[in-house]
Amino acid sequence: MNFKTGDKVVVIAGKDKGKEGKIIKTLAKENKVVVEGVNVVKKHQKGNGQTPGGIVDMEAPIHASNVMIVDPKTKKPTRIGHSTNKSGKKIRVTKKSNSSLD
Repeated sequence: MNFKTGDKVVVIAGKDKGKEGKIIKTLAKENKVVVEGVNVVKKHQKGNGQTPGGIVDMEAPIHASNVMIVDPKTKKPTRIGHSTNKSGKKIRVTKKSNSSLD
């Protein structure tokens, strides 16, 4: 998976198609990401000594194939490629504008 926490992405499929947000968490083994404000579900939470119980809204994971990274230059969805910088380190680059993401 080419996504990292903090990347700005746009949803390209599903009920939240077109929404943008930052990645909060990546689940590499399941190939899923959690995006803020996307795929919001209601969770029944039991209370404990510090917090009361009730129904809370939280973001659920979405499959990584349903999101695309937003190009920092063009502000449009793009794919991710890989390249090496001058010191030989592997970096992520956008396919549209060939700008670095790292």
